[in-house]
Amino acid sequence: MADVWNHQYAEVNGVKLHYVRQGEGTPVVLIHGWPGFWFEWNQNIGPLSEKFDVVAPDMRGFAYSEKPDLPPEEGYTESVIAADIAALIAELGFDKVHIVAHDFGATWAQRLARTQPELIDKLVLFNPPYPGIGMRWFEMPQPFESWYMLFHQQPWAEDLVGSSRATTETYLRHFLRHWSHDTDVFPDDEIAEFVEAYSQPGALRGGFNCYRAIFRGGGAGGDGMIDVPTLILWGDSDPILKFEWSDNLGQSFSNYELKKVEGAGHFMHRELPERVNKEIVDFLA
Repeated sequence: MADVWNHQYAEVNGVKLHYVRQGEGTPVVLIHGWPGFWFEWNQNIGPLSEKFDVVAPDMRGFAYSEKPDLPPEEGYTESVIAADIAALIAELGFDKVHIVAHDFGATWAQRLARTQPELIDKLVLFNPPYPGIGMRWFEMPQPFESWYMLFHQQPWAEDLVGSSRATTETYLRHFLRHWSHDTDVFPDDEIAEFVEAYSQPGALRGGFNCYRAIFRGGGAGGDGMIDVPTLILWGDSDPILKFEWSDNLGQSFSNYELKKVEGAGHFMHRELPERVNKEIVDFLA
């Protein structure tokens, strides 16, 4: 499958980032979350590239990009990764881009929208972590879903999960399927792509470091109002980012539209790609 994709690399902020690029026109950058990488957009890149210049990077620490061995609070904060996105935009010669993001990607995109809004034309976020969620992550019974955030703080977490390809697969498969409304949305051959990506040296540590950085200095996209025009799609079946948590979006976004997506979990771009691709095209056009 991989041979149909246009793989490229760019040096940004001293880190070599891998990305897939396809199409032409107005640039659209697709930002993955955890446990993700560029391939989670495999149902979106092709259709979106019919109208846009689509770029899907692996951010630092993930998959096929470089993974600096830095303390989380230095090398993996939202500000650092948002700066990488800004540098990638500049490196590719874009003045302004649309950004589509979810999970961690949505927090990095929010940080960029607050610090360098001139780089973003429009923003599309799926089930985004944002400041208005507050401490609901850790109010009972939610810790039965949020436990992995605390597990990722442990210095031995990546050694345990990465002790074999089988343990890596068990861990990733749990989240990919449990967080989806349709538990079969990720077939075995695609889960194998995730296992390969997270079996790259340092890839588990890189992802876990993003969680460590949040616990060592705050996160969820930063403070202040985002004025960039924003479409927020929120699945009604996401166990880790519940739809009812969308109640405080007005505290963070001055110009947003919220759409509830029925029958979608955490990975709506994989679960309902035709619906999501249409929403993206209609909003960005």
